[in-house]
Amino acid sequence: MGEPWGQNQKMNNIDVVVIGRSCLDYIAVVDKFPMENQKVALKFRLTEGGGQGGTASCCISRLGGKVAYVGRIGDDEEGRFCLKRLTDFRVDTQFVDIVKNGKTPVAYVFVTTNGGERTIIYERNALPAITLEDWLADLVRRGEIVLLDPEVTYLGGPLKTATAGRIKIVYDAERWRQGIETIMETADFFIPSSEFLDSKALNFGNISLEQKIINLSHRVHGQLIVTHGENGVYYVSEKKLYHVAAPQVKAIDTIGAGDNFHGAFALALKKGDNLAQAVKFSVAVASLSCRQYGGREGVPTWDQAQAMAATLTATVVSTL
Repeated sequence: MGEPWGQNQKMNNIDVVVIGRSCLDYIAVVDKFPMENQKVALKFRLTEGGGQGGTASCCISRLGGKVAYVGRIGDDEEGRFCLKRLTDFRVDTQFVDIVKNGKTPVAYVFVTTNGGERTIIYERNALPAITLEDWLADLVRRGEIVLLDPEVTYLGGPLKTATAGRIKIVYDAERWRQGIETIMETADFFIPSSEFLDSKALNFGNISLEQKIINLSHRVHGQLIVTHGENGVYYVSEKKLYHVAAPQVKAIDTIGAGDNFHGAFALALKKGDNLAQAVKFSVAVASLSCRQYGGREGVPTWDQAQAMAATLTATVVSTL
């Protein structure tokens, strides 16, 4: 990449900067998950690029956006595969750092043929953490919209400071982790899944999903959006809690749905959608992406997603 990483790299007309994880997904499709100490026959298997940041970048590019992906991979066979898949989707890879003697993380994904539910066993990323350097701050300033995945939670505050708050941060809140409270303050769009609401640190107890979302909204500085799998998405706006139901789609693999939601949402913001429009568009993209195995091949075109989004409705379910 040159010395230092990112020096003299240029990219014009950026829609979104994505920073985060790339990994290799080994995907095994089975009729049902085995019980412990049992075994089941494998239907088939495939290999795909994975990671929240990598998959979201592919989604943005497939939708027609110009995405700058910033991440690290090893100089191993797995890293070469990940890089190729990013290139296949026309993601600009000039900001990918290939770490000498580095080990690209892998994930083992088990998907059932009945409904596409998945279980993931993943390797923790042992590559060096991405640090905020001048070139990265400049890149984000030019992109204006930055999507941070969970592995770079710690970058939210420094990026806001380095850009004097002139960017919009979309944050993929996978689970409670160190630094989460800081990014709850700094992210413009804080987007967890409904499982996040059951974090012990939140201590919400035995209350309804809707009340958990309302409670969390009081702790989040920016817009709160909560994904809820096949049940759609909730978001808070102007002291009201809205729900957008997911469309009926024949889902065969849900592995990339969340990543694709975040990618689509960031691009929709860049294109000028308001909150309601961006949520409906992202629900459409995430749902349609479940039509193929692997999380990437099923991502629709911009026009297909817009047509599906036009059929969706945001309904008020509660008032704060």
